[in-house]
Amino acid sequence: MKRNNRFKAAIFDLDGLMLDTETVSYAGWKRAMADFGYELDDETYHKIIGLIVADVKRVFSDCYGSDFPHEKVNKRRLDYIYRHIDRHGIKIKPGLCEVLDLLDKAGLPKAVATSSNAESAQRKLSASGLLNRFDYLVCGDQVKKGKPAPDIFLTAAQHLKVAPADCLIFEDSENGLRAAHRAGMTAIMVPDVKQPENEVAVLAYKIFPSLTEVLPFLRRLLYSRK
Repeated sequence: MKRNNRFKAAIFDLDGLMLDTETVSYAGWKRAMADFGYELDDETYHKIIGLIVADVKRVFSDCYGSDFPHEKVNKRRLDYIYRHIDRHGIKIKPGLCEVLDLLDKAGLPKAVATSSNAESAQRKLSASGLLNRFDYLVCGDQVKKGKPAPDIFLTAAQHLKVAPADCLIFEDSENGLRAAHRAGMTAIMVPDVKQPENEVAVLAYKIFPSLTEVLPFLRRLLYSRK
């Protein structure tokens, strides 16, 4: 098989795509907010998936009022999440390691581009044993605008020294898919807690129910039989 040269780098989202952390995050938000007398529903949570902290704060201010104690609630949420990670570890999504192995074999550099802050992202990647599998890590607190703006992906591409058009994105959220499209990148979507709306789904190159099912398609995408 001959290696195709269409893509020169791969960029991955973190939560919900590589790691099974969205359900833990939801539980953390829900429990922390209840501690301060607030109730979190599915609709509101879906609005913040893939957003950086500043944008999450704006969503909650719109929903709960300007006096919503975001910093205190977020700190309590992280305490719950880190406690869960320390006790139970983090589940890696099925198929991820095989996808990373295939990309390594093809010689593609890889980056993580996540809305999580650097401390949280590094902690999760270290706990899951994935930190050393990537060349760069770009986090939500390292860019001015988070997803759905393209900044995180464009910054990752700059670190990888490749043009945006040469990047293959792996995402699970609608905001991530919008960001990849605005960056001029090709996105494979693997939805997690929420299926994309039709107007967002059309932005994806392909949509798969799991990374395991991405693998044969990715093999065909990266190699041609000659």
